[in-house]
Amino acid sequence: MTSITTLCPSSNNFQGPIPDSLSSCQSLRNLDLARNKFGGGIPFQFKNLQALKFLSLGNTGINNISTALEILQDCKNLTILDLGLNFNHEEMPNNVNLQFRNLKALIIPFCFLRGSLPIWLSGCKMLQLLDLSWNSLGGFIPFWVGDFRSLFYLDLSNNSFSGEIPESLTGLESLVHNTVLLKELFAVIPLVKSSEQGGRRLPYNNIWSLPPTIDLSFNKLTGPIWPSFGNLKNLHFLSLKENNLSGTIPESISGMRNSEVLDLSRNKLSGEIPNSLVHLSFLSKFNVAYNELYGNIPSGGQFMTFPDSSFEGNEALCYRRLRPCQTKQIHPLVSPGKKKKIVDYNFGFGAAVGFVLTVASCFKSGWVLSEG
Repeated sequence: MTSITTLCPSSNNFQGPIPDSLSSCQSLRNLDLARNKFGGGIPFQFKNLQALKFLSLGNTGINNISTALEILQDCKNLTILDLGLNFNHEEMPNNVNLQFRNLKALIIPFCFLRGSLPIWLSGCKMLQLLDLSWNSLGGFIPFWVGDFRSLFYLDLSNNSFSGEIPESLTGLESLVHNTVLLKELFAVIPLVKSSEQGGRRLPYNNIWSLPPTIDLSFNKLTGPIWPSFGNLKNLHFLSLKENNLSGTIPESISGMRNSEVLDLSRNKLSGEIPNSLVHLSFLSKFNVAYNELYGNIPSGGQFMTFPDSSFEGNEALCYRRLRPCQTKQIHPLVSPGKKKKIVDYNFGFGAAVGFVLTVASCFKSGWVLSEG
Protein backbone atom coordinates (compact mmCIF):
# COMPACT_ATOMS: atom_id res chain seq x y z
CA MET A 1 0.00 0.00 0.00
CA THR A 2 2.89 2.41 0.60
CA SER A 3 3.72 2.59 -3.11
CA ILE A 4 0.19 3.01 -4.47
CA THR A 5 -0.35 6.30 -6.31
CA THR A 6 -4.05 6.23 -7.25
CA LEU A 7 -7.00 4.92 -5.25
CA CYS A 8 -10.60 5.32 -6.41
CA PRO A 9 -13.09 3.38 -4.24
CA SER A 10 -15.88 5.86 -5.03
CA SER A 11 -19.59 5.00 -5.29
CA ASN A 12 -19.30 1.85 -3.15
CA ASN A 13 -21.70 2.57 -0.29
CA PHE A 14 -18.89 2.33 2.28
CA GLN A 15 -20.01 3.32 5.76
CA GLY A 16 -18.33 4.37 8.97
CA PRO A 17 -15.43 6.78 9.47
CA ILE A 18 -12.84 7.39 6.78
CA PRO A 19 -9.97 4.95 7.52
CA ASP A 20 -7.01 6.82 8.94
CA SER A 21 -4.81 3.97 7.69
CA LEU A 22 -4.97 5.61 4.24
CA SER A 23 -2.44 8.11 5.53
CA SER A 24 0.21 5.38 5.39
CA CYS A 25 0.07 5.55 1.56
CA GLN A 26 2.90 8.04 1.35
CA SER A 27 3.04 7.88 -2.47
CA LEU A 28 -0.70 8.46 -2.93
CA ARG A 29 -1.33 11.20 -5.48
CA ASN A 30 -5.00 10.68 -6.45
CA LEU A 31 -7.68 9.70 -3.93
CA ASP A 32 -11.37 9.54 -4.87
CA LEU A 33 -13.68 8.56 -2.01
CA ALA A 34 -16.76 10.36 -3.35
CA ARG A 35 -20.32 9.09 -3.08
CA ASN A 36 -19.91 6.90 -0.03
CA LYS A 37 -21.49 7.12 3.44
CA PHE A 38 -18.56 7.76 5.71
CA GLY A 39 -19.76 10.58 7.94
CA GLY A 40 -17.66 12.10 10.69
CA GLY A 41 -14.58 14.18 9.96
CA ILE A 42 -11.39 13.89 7.94
CA PRO A 43 -8.70 11.91 9.81
CA PHE A 44 -6.03 14.11 11.34
CA GLN A 45 -3.37 11.83 9.81
CA PHE A 46 -4.34 12.96 6.30
CA LYS A 47 -1.94 15.87 6.78
CA ASN A 48 0.85 13.34 6.19
CA LEU A 49 -0.25 12.75 2.57
CA GLN A 50 2.41 15.05 1.16
CA ALA A 51 2.27 13.59 -2.37
CA LEU A 52 -1.52 14.03 -2.64
CA LYS A 53 -2.63 16.14 -5.62
CA PHE A 54 -6.25 15.15 -6.19
CA LEU A 55 -8.77 14.56 -3.39
CA SER A 56 -12.51 14.05 -3.84
CA LEU A 57 -14.71 13.61 -0.79
CA GLY A 58 -17.89 14.87 -2.43
CA ASN A 59 -21.18 13.49 -1.12
CA THR A 60 -19.70 11.40 1.66
CA GLY A 61 -21.61 12.84 4.62
CA ILE A 62 -18.53 14.33 6.30
CA ASN A 63 -18.82 17.33 8.61
CA ASN A 64 -16.74 20.05 10.29
CA ILE A 65 -15.42 22.00 7.31
CA SER A 66 -13.19 24.18 9.50
CA THR A 67 -11.18 21.23 10.80
CA ALA A 68 -11.14 19.59 7.37
CA LEU A 69 -9.49 22.61 5.76
CA GLU A 70 -7.01 23.03 8.61
CA ILE A 71 -5.87 19.42 8.10
CA LEU A 72 -5.79 19.47 4.31
CA GLN A 73 -3.76 22.67 4.06
CA ASP A 74 -0.78 20.59 5.18
CA CYS A 75 -1.05 18.57 1.97
CA LYS A 76 1.27 21.03 0.23
CA ASN A 77 0.90 19.52 -3.26
CA LEU A 78 -2.90 19.45 -3.24
CA THR A 79 -4.12 20.68 -6.62
CA ILE A 80 -7.81 19.67 -6.86
CA LEU A 81 -10.08 19.54 -3.81
CA ASP A 82 -13.73 18.46 -4.05
CA LEU A 83 -15.78 18.64 -0.86
CA GLY A 84 -19.25 19.22 -2.33
CA LEU A 85 -22.56 17.98 -0.90
CA ASN A 86 -21.26 17.88 2.68
CA PHE A 87 -21.16 20.16 5.77
CA ASN A 88 -24.87 20.90 5.62
CA HIS A 89 -25.57 24.51 6.75
CA GLU A 90 -22.20 24.92 8.48
CA GLU A 91 -20.32 28.24 8.57
CA MET A 92 -17.73 28.93 5.89
CA PRO A 93 -14.45 29.25 7.84
CA ASN A 94 -12.80 32.64 7.61
CA ASN A 95 -9.47 31.69 9.16
CA VAL A 96 -6.95 34.07 7.59
CA ASN A 97 -4.14 31.59 8.30
CA LEU A 98 -5.45 28.92 5.92
CA GLN A 99 -3.08 28.45 2.98
CA PHE A 100 -3.57 26.43 -0.19
CA ARG A 101 -0.80 27.80 -2.37
CA ASN A 102 -0.87 25.10 -5.06
CA LEU A 103 -4.64 24.68 -5.26
CA LYS A 104 -5.99 24.97 -8.81
CA ALA A 105 -9.56 23.73 -8.36
CA LEU A 106 -11.77 24.18 -5.29
CA ILE A 107 -15.22 22.59 -5.50
CA ILE A 108 -17.65 23.02 -2.58
CA PRO A 109 -21.20 23.25 -4.03
CA PHE A 110 -24.51 22.11 -2.55
CA CYS A 111 -23.44 22.55 1.07
CA PHE A 112 -25.65 25.55 1.95
CA LEU A 113 -22.71 27.05 3.82
CA ARG A 114 -23.36 30.31 5.65
CA GLY A 115 -21.09 33.33 5.79
CA SER A 116 -19.20 35.19 3.07
CA LEU A 117 -16.37 34.61 0.63
CA PRO A 118 -13.42 34.00 2.97
CA ILE A 119 -10.30 36.14 2.74
CA TRP A 120 -8.02 33.09 2.75
CA LEU A 121 -9.24 32.32 -0.79
CA SER A 122 -7.38 35.40 -2.02
CA GLY A 123 -4.13 33.61 -1.21
CA CYS A 124 -4.91 30.75 -3.65
CA LYS A 125 -2.98 32.46 -6.44
CA MET A 126 -2.95 29.36 -8.67
CA LEU A 127 -6.74 28.95 -8.67
CA GLN A 128 -8.25 28.11 -12.06
CA LEU A 129 -11.64 26.73 -11.05
CA LEU A 130 -13.86 27.87 -8.17
CA ASP A 131 -17.31 26.38 -7.61
CA LEU A 132 -19.15 27.56 -4.50
CA SER A 133 -22.64 27.33 -6.01
CA TRP A 134 -25.75 26.33 -4.09
CA ASN A 135 -24.66 27.65 -0.72
CA SER A 136 -26.06 30.42 1.50
CA LEU A 137 -23.13 32.81 1.19
CA GLY A 138 -23.85 36.53 1.25
CA GLY A 139 -22.31 40.00 1.37
CA PHE A 140 -20.39 41.66 -1.45
CA ILE A 141 -18.29 39.72 -3.94
CA PRO A 142 -14.82 41.06 -3.10
CA PHE A 143 -12.68 42.80 -5.73
CA TRP A 144 -9.83 40.31 -5.32
CA VAL A 145 -11.88 37.62 -7.11
CA GLY A 146 -10.76 39.37 -10.29
CA ASP A 147 -7.07 39.07 -9.35
CA PHE A 148 -6.74 35.33 -10.07
CA ARG A 149 -4.58 35.29 -13.17
CA SER A 150 -5.54 31.73 -14.17
CA LEU A 151 -9.19 31.60 -13.12
CA PHE A 152 -11.37 30.51 -16.03
CA TYR A 153 -14.34 28.89 -14.27
CA LEU A 154 -16.23 30.79 -11.57
CA ASP A 155 -19.59 29.57 -10.27
CA LEU A 156 -21.12 31.54 -7.39
CA SER A 157 -24.71 30.90 -8.46
CA ASN A 158 -27.59 30.20 -6.10
CA ASN A 159 -26.27 32.18 -3.15
CA SER A 160 -27.27 35.52 -1.58
CA PHE A 161 -24.50 37.82 -2.78
CA SER A 162 -25.47 41.50 -2.97
CA GLY A 163 -24.02 44.78 -4.20
CA GLU A 164 -22.47 45.40 -7.61
CA ILE A 165 -20.58 42.89 -9.69
CA PRO A 166 -16.91 43.75 -9.07
CA GLU A 167 -15.58 45.32 -12.26
CA SER A 168 -12.31 43.49 -11.65
CA LEU A 169 -14.05 40.32 -12.91
CA THR A 170 -14.00 41.79 -16.41
CA GLY A 171 -10.21 41.71 -16.36
CA LEU A 172 -9.69 38.02 -15.56
CA GLU A 173 -6.51 37.35 -17.48
CA SER A 174 -7.29 33.80 -18.60
CA LEU A 175 -10.62 34.95 -20.07
CA VAL A 176 -9.08 37.96 -21.78
CA HIS A 177 -5.99 36.27 -23.22
CA ASN A 178 -7.08 32.61 -23.60
CA THR A 179 -4.66 31.02 -21.14
CA VAL A 180 -6.65 28.06 -19.77
CA LEU A 181 -4.15 25.68 -18.18
CA LEU A 182 -6.12 22.76 -16.74
CA LYS A 183 -4.76 20.14 -19.15
CA GLU A 184 -2.25 18.85 -16.64
CA LEU A 185 -4.87 18.14 -14.00
CA PHE A 186 -6.40 14.82 -13.05
CA ALA A 187 -8.84 13.92 -15.82
CA VAL A 188 -11.93 12.65 -13.98
CA ILE A 189 -13.68 14.82 -11.43
CA PRO A 190 -17.25 14.38 -10.13
CA LEU A 191 -18.20 18.05 -10.41
CA VAL A 192 -21.96 18.51 -10.09
CA LYS A 193 -23.64 21.29 -12.04
CA SER A 194 -27.25 22.46 -12.14
CA SER A 195 -28.20 25.46 -14.24
CA GLU A 196 -31.71 25.91 -12.84
CA GLN A 197 -33.04 26.11 -9.30
CA GLY A 198 -34.37 22.72 -8.39
CA GLY A 199 -33.11 21.37 -11.68
CA ARG A 200 -31.40 18.10 -12.41
CA ARG A 201 -27.79 17.81 -11.21
CA LEU A 202 -25.47 17.17 -14.11
CA PRO A 203 -22.02 15.68 -13.46
CA TYR A 204 -19.06 16.76 -15.53
CA ASN A 205 -16.99 13.60 -15.91
CA ASN A 206 -14.06 15.33 -17.54
CA ILE A 207 -12.72 18.58 -16.18
CA TRP A 208 -11.27 19.38 -19.61
CA SER A 209 -14.80 19.68 -20.98
CA LEU A 210 -15.74 22.61 -18.74
CA PRO A 211 -16.35 25.78 -20.76
CA PRO A 212 -14.81 29.08 -19.58
CA THR A 213 -17.60 30.29 -17.31
CA ILE A 214 -18.84 33.09 -15.08
CA ASP A 215 -22.10 32.13 -13.38
CA LEU A 216 -23.53 34.64 -10.90
CA SER A 217 -27.18 33.69 -11.39
CA PHE A 218 -29.78 33.52 -8.63
CA ASN A 219 -28.25 36.08 -6.30
CA LYS A 220 -29.21 39.61 -5.18
CA LEU A 221 -26.73 41.61 -7.23
CA THR A 222 -27.50 45.20 -8.23
CA GLY A 223 -25.97 47.86 -10.44
CA PRO A 224 -24.94 47.75 -14.10
CA ILE A 225 -23.53 45.22 -16.50
CA TRP A 226 -20.07 46.68 -17.04
CA PRO A 227 -19.16 47.57 -20.65
CA SER A 228 -15.75 45.99 -19.97
CA PHE A 229 -17.38 42.53 -20.00
CA GLY A 230 -16.65 42.81 -23.71
CA ASN A 231 -12.96 42.28 -22.89
CA LEU A 232 -13.61 38.62 -22.03
CA LYS A 233 -12.94 37.26 -25.49
CA ASN A 234 -12.47 33.70 -24.24
CA LEU A 235 -15.63 33.55 -22.09
CA HIS A 236 -18.08 30.91 -23.35
CA PHE A 237 -20.76 30.99 -20.66
CA LEU A 238 -22.10 34.07 -18.85
CA SER A 239 -25.19 33.88 -16.67
CA LEU A 240 -26.41 36.86 -14.64
CA LYS A 241 -29.96 35.52 -14.46
CA GLU A 242 -32.33 36.30 -11.57
CA ASN A 243 -30.64 39.30 -9.96
CA ASN A 244 -31.59 42.98 -9.65
CA LEU A 245 -29.25 44.38 -12.29
CA SER A 246 -30.28 47.64 -13.95
CA GLY A 247 -29.20 49.94 -16.77
CA THR A 248 -28.73 49.00 -20.40
CA ILE A 249 -27.10 46.05 -22.14
CA PRO A 250 -23.75 47.46 -23.33
CA GLU A 251 -22.98 47.42 -27.06
CA SER A 252 -19.43 46.37 -26.18
CA ILE A 253 -20.61 43.02 -24.79
CA SER A 254 -20.40 41.81 -28.39
CA GLY A 255 -16.65 41.65 -27.76
CA MET A 256 -17.25 38.28 -26.05
CA ARG A 257 -16.81 36.71 -29.46
CA ASN A 258 -16.64 33.09 -28.21
CA SER A 259 -19.83 33.38 -26.19
CA GLU A 260 -22.12 30.34 -26.43
CA VAL A 261 -24.54 31.09 -23.59
CA LEU A 262 -25.62 34.58 -22.51
CA ASP A 263 -28.43 34.68 -19.95
CA LEU A 264 -29.47 38.11 -18.62
CA SER A 265 -33.08 37.19 -17.86
CA ARG A 266 -35.14 38.27 -14.85
CA ASN A 267 -33.38 41.50 -14.00
CA LYS A 268 -34.36 45.17 -14.36
CA LEU A 269 -32.46 45.93 -17.55
CA SER A 270 -33.82 48.70 -19.79
CA GLY A 271 -33.15 50.12 -23.24
CA GLU A 272 -32.82 48.23 -26.50
CA ILE A 273 -31.06 44.97 -27.31
CA PRO A 274 -27.80 46.00 -29.05
CA ASN A 275 -27.71 45.11 -32.74
CA SER A 276 -24.00 44.33 -32.35
CA LEU A 277 -24.94 41.03 -30.67
CA VAL A 278 -25.81 39.55 -34.07
CA HIS A 279 -22.05 39.19 -34.59
CA LEU A 280 -21.79 36.56 -31.83
CA SER A 281 -21.68 33.67 -34.26
CA PHE A 282 -21.24 30.92 -31.62
CA LEU A 283 -24.18 32.03 -29.46
CA SER A 284 -26.55 29.08 -29.02
CA LYS A 285 -28.59 30.31 -26.05
CA PHE A 286 -29.63 33.92 -25.43
CA ASN A 287 -32.17 34.99 -22.84
CA VAL A 288 -33.30 38.47 -21.80
CA ALA A 289 -36.82 37.52 -20.68
CA TYR A 290 -38.55 39.48 -17.92
CA ASN A 291 -36.66 42.74 -18.02
CA GLU A 292 -37.78 46.24 -19.05
CA LEU A 293 -36.45 46.24 -22.60
CA TYR A 294 -38.11 47.92 -25.58
CA GLY A 295 -37.75 48.30 -29.33
CA ASN A 296 -37.01 45.78 -32.04
CA ILE A 297 -35.30 42.46 -31.50
CA PRO A 298 -32.14 42.32 -33.66
CA SER A 299 -32.49 40.27 -36.82
CA GLY A 300 -29.83 38.20 -38.48
CA GLY A 301 -27.13 35.91 -37.16
CA GLN A 302 -28.07 33.56 -34.34
CA PHE A 303 -31.06 35.72 -33.38
CA MET A 304 -33.11 33.96 -36.04
CA THR A 305 -32.82 30.74 -34.00
CA PHE A 306 -33.85 31.98 -30.54
CA PRO A 307 -37.41 31.20 -29.39
CA ASP A 308 -39.87 33.92 -28.37
CA SER A 309 -39.56 32.70 -24.78
CA SER A 310 -36.09 34.27 -24.74
CA PHE A 311 -37.71 37.71 -24.98
CA GLU A 312 -41.03 37.37 -23.14
CA GLY A 313 -41.90 39.55 -20.16
CA ASN A 314 -40.66 42.77 -21.81
CA GLU A 315 -43.90 44.66 -22.46
CA ALA A 316 -42.39 47.21 -24.88
CA LEU A 317 -40.24 44.73 -26.79
CA CYS A 318 -41.41 43.86 -30.29
CA TYR A 319 -41.65 40.16 -31.10
CA ARG A 320 -40.99 38.99 -34.63
CA ARG A 321 -44.10 36.86 -34.78
CA LEU A 322 -46.27 37.65 -31.78
CA ARG A 323 -46.03 41.43 -31.48
CA PRO A 324 -44.26 43.20 -34.35
CA CYS A 325 -43.44 46.88 -33.92
CA GLN A 326 -45.99 49.25 -35.44
CA THR A 327 -44.89 51.77 -38.05
CA LYS A 328 -44.63 55.20 -36.50
CA GLN A 329 -47.57 57.44 -37.46
CA ILE A 330 -47.46 61.21 -37.90
CA HIS A 331 -49.45 62.75 -35.07
CA PRO A 332 -52.22 65.18 -36.14
CA LEU A 333 -51.61 68.87 -35.61
CA VAL A 334 -54.93 69.20 -33.80
CA SER A 335 -56.04 67.13 -30.91
CA PRO A 336 -59.31 65.25 -31.48
CA GLY A 337 -62.40 67.05 -30.12
CA LYS A 338 -60.86 70.53 -30.31
CA LYS A 339 -61.78 73.22 -32.86
CA LYS A 340 -59.25 73.93 -35.55
CA LYS A 341 -57.52 77.26 -35.43
CA ILE A 342 -56.88 79.16 -38.67
CA VAL A 343 -54.21 81.27 -37.04
CA ASP A 344 -52.68 81.07 -33.65
CA TYR A 345 -52.34 83.88 -31.10
CA ASN A 346 -48.90 85.00 -32.15
CA PHE A 347 -49.83 85.29 -35.83
CA GLY A 348 -53.04 87.23 -35.03
CA PHE A 349 -51.26 89.67 -32.76
CA GLY A 350 -48.57 90.33 -35.36
CA ALA A 351 -51.16 90.93 -38.10
CA ALA A 352 -53.04 93.46 -35.96
CA VAL A 353 -49.90 95.42 -35.16
CA GLY A 354 -48.93 95.45 -38.83
CA PHE A 355 -52.38 96.78 -39.82
CA VAL A 356 -52.22 99.64 -37.31
CA LEU A 357 -48.76 100.69 -38.46
CA THR A 358 -49.85 100.60 -42.14
CA VAL A 359 -52.88 102.83 -41.48
CA ALA A 360 -50.79 105.26 -39.48
CA SER A 361 -48.28 105.49 -42.29
CA CYS A 362 -51.02 106.20 -44.80
CA PHE A 363 -52.40 109.10 -42.75
CA LYS A 364 -48.93 110.56 -42.43
CA SER A 365 -48.29 110.42 -46.18
CA GLY A 366 -51.74 111.61 -47.27
CA TRP A 367 -52.82 108.32 -48.76
CA VAL A 368 -56.35 108.42 -47.29
CA LEU A 369 -59.78 108.83 -48.83
CA SER A 370 -61.56 112.09 -48.31
CA GLU A 371 -64.99 112.09 -46.67
CA GLY A 372 -66.68 113.82 -49.57
